[in-house]
Amino acid sequence: MAEWGFYGRRAELAEIDKILARGRFFFCAISGRRRIGKTSLIQEAIRRRGLTGKALYVQVPDSDERGVVQAFEDAIEDTGNPFAREASANFLVIATYLRAFWWFGGIAVIDEFQYFHRAALSSFQSLLQARIDEARAENPGGGVFTLGSIHTEMTALLEDRASPLFNRVTDRLEIGHWDFETLFEMFRAHGIVDPHHRLFLWSIFEGVPKFYRDCFDHGVLRQSVDHRTEALRKMFFEGSSPLKDEADNWFLRELRGRYDTVLTLLARGGPLSHGQLKEEYDRTGPTQESQLAGYLKVLIEKYGMVEKLRPILSSGKQRNARYAITDNFLSAWLAAIQRNVRLARIRPIEEAVAKADRSLQTHEGYAFEKLVRQIAEECSRKGVGDFSLTQLVAGYWNKADGSDIEIDMIALDETERRIRFGFCKRSAGAHNSQALASFEDHVARFLATKTGAPYRDWKIEKALYAPIFSSTQREALGRGGMVCVDMTDFERWLTF
Repeated sequence: MAEWGFYGRRAELAEIDKILARGRFFFCAISGRRRIGKTSLIQEAIRRRGLTGKALYVQVPDSDERGVVQAFEDAIEDTGNPFAREASANFLVIATYLRAFWWFGGIAVIDEFQYFHRAALSSFQSLLQARIDEARAENPGGGVFTLGSIHTEMTALLEDRASPLFNRVTDRLEIGHWDFETLFEMFRAHGIVDPHHRLFLWSIFEGVPKFYRDCFDHGVLRQSVDHRTEALRKMFFEGSSPLKDEADNWFLRELRGRYDTVLTLLARGGPLSHGQLKEEYDRTGPTQESQLAGYLKVLIEKYGMVEKLRPILSSGKQRNARYAITDNFLSAWLAAIQRNVRLARIRPIEEAVAKADRSLQTHEGYAFEKLVRQIAEECSRKGVGDFSLTQLVAGYWNKADGSDIEIDMIALDETERRIRFGFCKRSAGAHNSQALASFEDHVARFLATKTGAPYRDWKIEKALYAPIFSSTQREALGRGGMVCVDMTDFERWLTF
């Protein structure tokens, strides 16, 4: 069985290595969703430079000043450095210690830094600012990494002109999901070669390293006949399952009101127009238009849990936007897993797992469209693949509810005057004659619109996407003028 390794992140490691190699004081702010691997990245970068003995890691608890001070004291003791605990220890004591720690080349890593935006902990900001100003003047060899998972609160702490820490940051990094090149590397390392298995895992865990590490630790990151039910059962349904409370603990615990209702409706309905969402939302109880708009604004701008999708080639003035959950894990949890985890309390686990698996198949359809769009962009960005983009890939619809023209994805290469229309199915067999006729009809109707008219004399390509095509399917569909692209093609382009 393969061991767990550190995968990808070459660009991020290089950036951190530059910061550590400068030999000057630094204050680096690192942002990214929870579980994305911010801490592991810092630990790996520090280990590679042989600086582990100089590092102090503190995870700020959701607590008051005394609780945070306690966390600092425990972390300092864990490094083996002497620290005289005092009953009256406070933020001033901790800030003073950090200044001395930096002077001797120490590297402080403060996780969940966004909690210092809260009123009960905000006094630490001014104390830290004073010590940072002193350190920048003295220029010791150490520094501090602050890690945060709520973008708006990190922004308020570090970029708001009224904040004590404004203009103190020397470096910034935004940590995103693993890219697909890294995912393919990890899948190969653990013997997961079936594209349908890869799609199943990605549709739930996307590119979040911690989730795959949890799968590895529980023995489900491997190829097996019943990999779907085995993964669901061990990761969500058993008493020791590591992810059965993940959504409540890390996504939903800070939300109040009917945010969870909005999220659940989006998860179960797929991308929805404002009108569709309001219609479903009104069924859950009395509401006002402004209330739903307010919930959407917070979910989009503060938490980044929802995104507003617009069709390609549309203007911001068009009223045909759709709303969708940004995170695969949260969407899969609310769409299929949560209700069946609850069902398992009163029904046999096998029954609940089977119901969750069936519901996830619908979720995988939406996830596969998202996968194709993202991986096509990655291929183009890295100069590989069979289509060079000049703008981001997106779907097209002329009515928000999808009742007229609907195309899964459109890709543009303005340099070569090529336009590609994409049709995505989670099973190659679903690209049957009826589905293809509908696809070609939608493409023809798009080209007849005012939006599509400028592309009629371009090179027009019609591409079909599925996790895997057989050689027979490729040949048959190719005779009909279709380009077939599957996950094996994407992996070949990205890794060889």
